[in-house]
Amino acid sequence: MAEAIIPNLPTNLEGPRARWKYLDNILGRRGPFTDVDWVPGAAIIESLERAKLLVIGAGGLGCEILKNLALSGFKDIHVIDMDTIDVSNLNRQFLFRHADVGKYKAEVAAKFVEKRVKGVKITPYCGKIQDKDEEYYKQFAMIVCGLDSIEARRWINATLVGMVDENDEDSLKPLIDGGTEGFKGQARVILPTMTSCIECQLDMHAPRAAVPLCTLATIPRQPQHCIEWAHIIAWDEERKEITLDTDDPEHITWLFQKALKRAQEFNIPGVTYSMTQGVVKNIIPAIASTNAIVAASCCNEAFKIATSTNPFLGVPETDNYMMYTGDESVYTYTFQHMKKSDCPVCGEDNLSRPLQVDPNSTLQEFLDGLAERPEAQLKKPSIRSEQKSLYYQSPASLEEQTRPNLTKKLNELLENGEEVVISDPAFPTQFRYQLTFKG
Repeated sequence: MAEAIIPNLPTNLEGPRARWKYLDNILGRRGPFTDVDWVPGAAIIESLERAKLLVIGAGGLGCEILKNLALSGFKDIHVIDMDTIDVSNLNRQFLFRHADVGKYKAEVAAKFVEKRVKGVKITPYCGKIQDKDEEYYKQFAMIVCGLDSIEARRWINATLVGMVDENDEDSLKPLIDGGTEGFKGQARVILPTMTSCIECQLDMHAPRAAVPLCTLATIPRQPQHCIEWAHIIAWDEERKEITLDTDDPEHITWLFQKALKRAQEFNIPGVTYSMTQGVVKNIIPAIASTNAIVAASCCNEAFKIATSTNPFLGVPETDNYMMYTGDESVYTYTFQHMKKSDCPVCGEDNLSRPLQVDPNSTLQEFLDGLAERPEAQLKKPSIRSEQKSLYYQSPASLEEQTRPNLTKKLNELLENGEEVVISDPAFPTQFRYQLTFKG
């Protein structure tokens, strides 16, 4: 028999509490997974309503997350997003209407949810997460991310790890991160410095493999190869005087027609206008159902952390990563992603990662390869060795001074086994590698 509702819980189902009856059924009685010292009732409800949350992103995932959090009893929510609403957002970002096109996502989403869920306060900020300092992030009980950018995830992850002070319990802010890619997605909970962080898990999001230029130019095998050929080779040969604008329908149409003609020459089916647009702009298809499922998982974790009604992902020594796929059937898999001792963000040993390199490759080739390495994915790296600065992206004077090193071979610049430190302006973290020569 179910346990009776605890007497200190509000029972006026005719008043403002009526719409929260489904929550009271959870928070007003003990459950099979609650701790023995957990006390249900009004105190838990009040702590839930007082918890201040930050949602990063108000797009496909963010809209679902904001709605779910508001309907889960959270009353003080902040949201950050720098984007404005585009017509293409309207098919899945349900908080927006056609009249909202051109307006900031954060502001429109906040107003919409506030209107539909009485009593919730959502504070929008229209800008970048990098605009805010540590003091801003310290005010929140937890951070929930609905981002489509690996770079932004890595930045907030490093910031939250850097905030942790072992003498201040409130400095540790749980990070709940959700991500989707077509019919696939993941939800994870990160307790900075305690569990595996986003940098530890970076190889789970490997960059798209580059197609060799020789394949594009000679023997394409897939419709995407034909599109990349039109994008990289044909445009430069026939229209190099015009800067390619991937938002210009005329430019995309030209690429599509070129790719289609080449595909027909090699009997490759499947080239479409939408595929051309997706390949050229590197668009990952967004599926509304995937967003809904992953956002629900993220908000479920936020609710469990705030109320202690159930164990949450990320408790040390337990599962912290949930993978979802829905392309052929609905399937989830939950596992524990382990911390890496050589993680440049949360690693305790501050170890250098060993990396074998071709001593005859140039510094430019080495730096270009860092963009494709799953554990690095650096786009604008600067590098220095134990002895000297090898190449810096900025300031301009230092870039000009170190530029000649780009054409030099690694064995001209470094000793075998030497340690290098690499930085990227997109991340507050330095990456350390110990380079050993092959052969």
